Amino acid sequence: MGISYDEAQRVFHLRGKDVSYVLGVVRDGYLAHLYYGKGLREFAGSNGLTFIKRDFSPSVSIGDETFSLDSLPQEYPQYGNTDFRKPAYQVKGMDGTTISDLRYESHRIFAGKMKLDGLPASYVEQDSDANTLEITMADAVLGLRVILQYTVFGADNVITRSARFVNDGQDSLQILKAASACIDFKDSNYDLLTLPGAWGNERQVERAALRHGMQSVDSVRGASSHQQNPFVALLEKQTTEESGEAYGFNLVYSGNFEASVEVDQFATTRVILGIHSFNFDWKLESGATFQTPEVVMVYSDAGLGEMSRQYHRFYQKHLLRGVYRDKTRPILVNNWEATYFDFTEEKLLDIAKVGSKLGMELLVLDDGWFGKRNSDKSSLGDWFVNDEKLPNGLRNLAKNVNDLGMKFGLWFEPEMVSVDSDLYRAHPDWCIHVPKRAKSESRNQLVLDFSREDVCTEITRRMAAILEEVPISYVKWDMNRHLSEVGSAHFTSERQQEIAHRHILGVYGVMDAITTQFPDILFESCSGGGGRFDPGMLYYMPQTWTSDNTDAVSRLKIQYGTSLVYPIIAMGSHVSSAPNHQVGRFTSLEMRGNVAMSGNLGYELDLTTLTEAEQEIVRHQIEMYKEIRELIQFGDFYRLKSPFEGNETAWMFVDEAKTESCVFYFQVLATPARPLQFVKLAGLNAAAQYKLRGTEQVFGGDELMYAGMKVPTTLIGDFQTVSWHFQIKK
Repeated sequence: MGISYDEAQRVFHLRGKDVSYVLGVVRDGYLAHLYYGKGLREFAGSNGLTFIKRDFSPSVSIGDETFSLDSLPQEYPQYGNTDFRKPAYQVKGMDGTTISDLRYESHRIFAGKMKLDGLPASYVEQDSDANTLEITMADAVLGLRVILQYTVFGADNVITRSARFVNDGQDSLQILKAASACIDFKDSNYDLLTLPGAWGNERQVERAALRHGMQSVDSVRGASSHQQNPFVALLEKQTTEESGEAYGFNLVYSGNFEASVEVDQFATTRVILGIHSFNFDWKLESGATFQTPEVVMVYSDAGLGEMSRQYHRFYQKHLLRGVYRDKTRPILVNNWEATYFDFTEEKLLDIAKVGSKLGMELLVLDDGWFGKRNSDKSSLGDWFVNDEKLPNGLRNLAKNVNDLGMKFGLWFEPEMVSVDSDLYRAHPDWCIHVPKRAKSESRNQLVLDFSREDVCTEITRRMAAILEEVPISYVKWDMNRHLSEVGSAHFTSERQQEIAHRHILGVYGVMDAITTQFPDILFESCSGGGGRFDPGMLYYMPQTWTSDNTDAVSRLKIQYGTSLVYPIIAMGSHVSSAPNHQVGRFTSLEMRGNVAMSGNLGYELDLTTLTEAEQEIVRHQIEMYKEIRELIQFGDFYRLKSPFEGNETAWMFVDEAKTESCVFYFQVLATPARPLQFVKLAGLNAAAQYKLRGTEQVFGGDELMYAGMKVPTTLIGDFQTVSWHFQIKK
């Protein structure tokens, strides 16, 4: 484990739990990629670099036509000197040209991991958890240094990468592109897996063979977005859930991003991730630095399932922070779909009374409690209580909820402003906008300019005033529109293409200030549901509202896709009413419950309208969830049947010691002449005996995994579900 450097060969070898990453300095300081994959004891060059003459690939070494950057697998390639593939970065000098030539200058290896300035990133609790390599590359003509940062975590198959730009010259530079990581693979025999989507249909799974040319996923919406997720994976053709190689790449960033995969003329593959270069231009003054976000790379030789479990464990241990990182999450009821904007204190307390009786632990008051907010047309930014709706104030409401044995939570949308608001009337220049251009609205709102320190300070003050006054245990932090007319009245013309990145840095700054000041509050991020479900958000807020679409059938795909990268404990998942408010589908309360119990369970419906029979079902769900909550939120997750491949979905949770597991099975539509169904379990101790809870039946772990569990033939009709809870027989 750790990092070694062979000075004679000029080769660096990074070793994780069962992964190796090898790179070296070749010729006159070029940094080349040598190997990434299954852990090696040592790398002696059995499949090292090959130098041959390639027509139309010019050489950078006079007298040696075999050495061209166009065919060299590089660690951080540049534009302009014989590599015609997409570069990892691009810098413009004072002469207007964009040619650069970074060469190895020095390196250092140290235990632990440093924080990234102003950015979320993975961390270590003690230096022995990881080792870091920093390689300094320099361009003497530009006076530019780029420090490539690699961290390998000894207990994981995880390597993180980022880059820091330093201007040591006398003149300013313009950074036109600054990727966080680049890696060149020797071949292109892979499938590309991505997670595209839309509002209410986030993180769908797509897998397709690589082809020559460029394939990419990106966002230029000012947020990581519903439409794409900052994640890609390369998979061997034969890779399944249980076997085969998978290389995952996840960008710890919540703004504009691009993940590109290029297959070149020689069938090699280049993967690049980082801030999107579109409409990006950063002025790097003399003596200034620029830090790129971090990429988390995970390698698995045991299929997609193991890749996912590595991401889950790593993020729970090295990304999520605060008291709730290791704490079970409360079962909540949110009033949004129960009342929308039309609520009274009495109605909220009626919902809380029923929730308390059923065993719920938290009431969340959603949108509409502030300013003159009776619809989505006003008051964002006016973070003071709506006295007409809540004449006794938030503090009194929270106290009454607490007296029922429940905690109290509150909704905010801090990054937005309504045109019809006191804040906008006082400060119309505080929104993202371009002077003399129309200001497009979405959901009747504009985006506050968080690139400005004065805006960030004021919003932090307004939020803190509420959180200090009211006993709040949970905050839902929403963001309901993307950025358009991106500009800032605060910055000069030469800085306008920095605004998108400066804005997200401001968002991170406010989140850091608020979550640091109120460490005992559970924060859940939201962006019209799952529009910012990314590692950057999880660094500040340990869970995310997975999607505004609460339909159980839709959620099968949404939660399945999300689980490819993000831990179950990060997923907010609610039982809502039927017919569903988003798609109009009617599913059983049992189906909705089992889907929601596969995340952080909550309810989002009018509890006061439930029949006695429905209340009994909900009470049973809550009792069951409290029994398995720790298993769901901290256990290992196994995907058994994919909703993207058929009519059935199944997944399961197993504790670390393999003593307990819970399995959920879902059938979407009834079919005629239905074959007998069974589910093969995973992750159990093959030598152990497991008792099925609620029965006297005992099965061997090997039998459950290899023969499978029979699905009851009594599941008749559409939208059926069953769950099995196993505990090891002592």
